[in-house]
Amino acid sequence: MSKIEVNQISSQCGSTLTIGQSGDTVTLACGATQSGFGRSGSVNWDTTAKTAGFTAVSGNGYFVNTTSGAITVTLPATPSAGDIVSISDYANTSATNNITVARNGSNIEGSASDLTIENNGIALTFIYVDGTRGWKVVNAGKEADKSNVTYMTATGGTETTCGDYKIHTFTGPGTFCVSCAGDIGTVDYLVVAGGGAGGLDLAGGGGAGGMRFSATTYCAPCTSAPRAGSVVPVTVQGYPIAVGGGGTGFAPACRVTNDPGTLSQGNNGSNSIFSTITSTGGGGGGSYNNGDSNPLQAAATPGKPGGSGGGQGVDSFSPGTANNPAAPIGAGNTPPVNPSQGNDGGIGTNSPWHAAGGGGAGAVGANATPGPACNPGGKAGDGGVGLQIGISGTDTYYAGGGGGAAFGTSNNAAAPQRSVGGLGGGGAGGYSCFPTRFNGVAGTANTGGGAGGSAFGPSNSTGGGGNGGSGIVIIRYKYQ
Repeated sequence: MSKIEVNQISSQCGSTLTIGQSGDTVTLACGATQSGFGRSGSVNWDTTAKTAGFTAVSGNGYFVNTTSGAITVTLPATPSAGDIVSISDYANTSATNNITVARNGSNIEGSASDLTIENNGIALTFIYVDGTRGWKVVNAGKEADKSNVTYMTATGGTETTCGDYKIHTFTGPGTFCVSCAGDIGTVDYLVVAGGGAGGLDLAGGGGAGGMRFSATTYCAPCTSAPRAGSVVPVTVQGYPIAVGGGGTGFAPACRVTNDPGTLSQGNNGSNSIFSTITSTGGGGGGSYNNGDSNPLQAAATPGKPGGSGGGQGVDSFSPGTANNPAAPIGAGNTPPVNPSQGNDGGIGTNSPWHAAGGGGAGAVGANATPGPACNPGGKAGDGGVGLQIGISGTDTYYAGGGGGAAFGTSNNAAAPQRSVGGLGGGGAGGYSCFPTRFNGVAGTANTGGGAGGSAFGPSNSTGGGGNGGSGIVIIRYKYQ
């Protein structure tokens, strides 16, 4: 082996200096560096991920970790042609916490604006060209592009995105049209039916519409994941979407003399449907038993069964006692599905006349509590709470039950405590204590919330039962 040691090798000005010959490999010794050759278009990657803002150095590549928050990467000042910088989204979180590439006085792609990286898994290489175009982006790619995965393509409803997921929201009838099922071929869903209406007199709250969902990859935390069902497979076709309307409440003029109660129960909500998933409308609230001429009819009228059951009304006989125990409750999860789509309504009381809350997706409707007439010690039952879910990209409550009605039997000026509707669009119950009267509150639209039950008014006039809230259908899948 030969060895040559010199400080400089040069040739006559203008001539060519050749090192090695064809087939040879010219290698720099370990620890040696080169200069004057220019870059070959590659970078040296810094393998320590950056978790805070910094200024990049030409020739380096950086892994940027935005798990804890957005980060700004500042490009080199006064760059020269051929300067190069690479940036890669380390944790695939730049859709949530963006990476801002600050231009530092130079253009980026001909624009005097900073560049924002707002898709997960992005890797970009910037090369400085000249003062006009500035930094050019080359070798742009995504983590997902490393494989040949085909993603789903579909249309329908109101379309939004959350990171790498697309969301289709239907607040009325429509069609979910799949033009490419992709390699995954399944979707997450939330299907909420219309809520039940409140009953007419001394009435229970309406039950929430049935709530069924799957929860594999939500943006926001899903506190109710144990209740989740399985994803739905889809193929290239159109899927009709039915969004259930809320049950219709009665007007005051609809009160029926000597009604055994069944004629004044609230109406059920309508079903919501997507593919193989049907959520059942919420049960209407039970009503006052006005069968005064027939003591055999003197029993509280139950709420109707449904996705969640309606709350029990009030027995017209034996004030100061509990409702007739033989009166059934409004059954939830009817017809039954697994996981359950809802809960039962509650039980009313005659001490004083307070009705029960309708069931919600997350809890049964509350029983009424006893207490003196027109005294805050007694209260109608609150509506059952719904469930919080993040399929739309934010945590939202759906399918809360309606509150029961409260009624006092004296002219005491103190009004009874008003029940509240369950989280998830449930309406508050009405109440009456001379001379004040409030009707039941309607359920909130597109939540499946049950309506509040209505109460007696002065001189036995009646307030109307509230309408149930309409349902909603949301579909979610990975699209990139």
